[in-house]
Amino acid sequence: MTRVIHTGDTHVGYQQYHSPARRQDFLDAFAAVVEDAVDDEADAVVHAGDLFHDRRPELQDLLGVLSVLRTLDDAGIPFLAIVGNHEATRGGQWLDLFENLGLATRLGSEPTVVGDTAFYGLDHVPESRRDDLEYQFAETDAAYRALVGHGLFTPFAHANWDTETVLDSANVDFDAVLLGDNHEADTAEVLGTWVTYCGSTERASTSEEAGRGYNLVTFGADTGETVDGSEGESDHDDGSAPAAVDIRRRALDTRPFRFVSAPLAEGEGVDRVREQVRQYDLDDAVVVVEITGEGDPVTPASIEEYATERGALVARVTDRREFDGETGSDVSFADPDAAVRERVDEMGLSTAALDVDETVRASKVVDSKVREEVKGRVADLLDDPDAFARAEKSESTATANAGTSPASASTPAEADRPGGGDGTAEATDSAETADAATAGETGSGSDSDGGSASETESASESGSESTNGRGTGNETDTDGQVSMEDFQ
Repeated sequence: MTRVIHTGDTHVGYQQYHSPARRQDFLDAFAAVVEDAVDDEADAVVHAGDLFHDRRPELQDLLGVLSVLRTLDDAGIPFLAIVGNHEATRGGQWLDLFENLGLATRLGSEPTVVGDTAFYGLDHVPESRRDDLEYQFAETDAAYRALVGHGLFTPFAHANWDTETVLDSANVDFDAVLLGDNHEADTAEVLGTWVTYCGSTERASTSEEAGRGYNLVTFGADTGETVDGSEGESDHDDGSAPAAVDIRRRALDTRPFRFVSAPLAEGEGVDRVREQVRQYDLDDAVVVVEITGEGDPVTPASIEEYATERGALVARVTDRREFDGETGSDVSFADPDAAVRERVDEMGLSTAALDVDETVRASKVVDSKVREEVKGRVADLLDDPDAFARAEKSESTATANAGTSPASASTPAEADRPGGGDGTAEATDSAETADAATAGETGSGSDSDGGSASETESASESGSESTNGRGTGNETDTDGQVSMEDFQ
């Protein structure tokens, strides 16, 4: 019997709402998962990608992760992981560095056996390059086999990667597929194999209202069997599970989010909104207020200030109502980057264009280096003509955006991430160049405060050409951050 913790989308380094406290929250959530693994004497911790929020984590984030991984190593618990779209670089991966330090194992086509279970890895691969994947893996005599992958897979919402194709094409029969990228936990059976998302360990966007947690997966135990330390709600207590795989959900104690709905009747205004806010315990919480209805105009800043004065760590207000004399697009103060992502997605940009957009608008490249970085990225894409093909708006993205708002939509991490947790499902898999490259060379669109880079959730996928092979890169050093080139 092999019992592992399945986690992912930890997004360490994400300074959500430009709050250092929120940045620490993401590291603390990852540390809490590891503490549980040590306390429960798990056989391994399996991470399904997006360990970091950015391909250039800052030194404090690297040191924090190293400390957490050393805790696992001291307990003799292996850390098995793959590369997600947010952290992927075009050269060596951070996971490779941790592997060289003896603190992690990067999963791939060769089996990594823990107990009686072999684990394989499938790094995130841009949608435009998946047709070339053969899903061939080295054989193993292990009793059980699990594939760890990162992407938006069927049959879950906003999917663009077909799970049946993976399972049918693979030369190894998998007993379970452990996934990351979608920040909402979910489980389904596909061709007799359990396919499960662990969800993110912290709320990376205002759409992620449900509690955060991770999966405890046991191979080699009947679903009805009681396993020490496996308390939690099983995803298949009805007995329908494929044999010998038990998946249970465990909750994490994370910073509270207070979602306040403030519908205003005619004549109601700021006082009514404050009345709604007062009904909640705001101490150290992130407060998200959504104003709707026919009431009077309300200044979002006044409500945000009111909430923080009552103890909230951060407050954000969304008010999409239109009043006489107002024109223009809806604006969400709670998640302004989501509005940008939605507009970018509607443009149907190619893979190359979205890559450039990420460099100019969402990456942490300093303004003086943007032109050099854009030139390098475009040069890297010249060998891939498909990268310059204009993309149609995907059905998955249309589904993600239809009738939803950044503050209330139940979208996956990709559809509403801070720079990652995830838009536009897989928005950066596609992207355009010529005009965007010109914008990139002038540095237009880059963030002057250097903060919203982390808050652009869909962007990190672009330029992340991580497969189980190695890419070539021309990464540019940035102030306060570390590049993989610093270790090469």
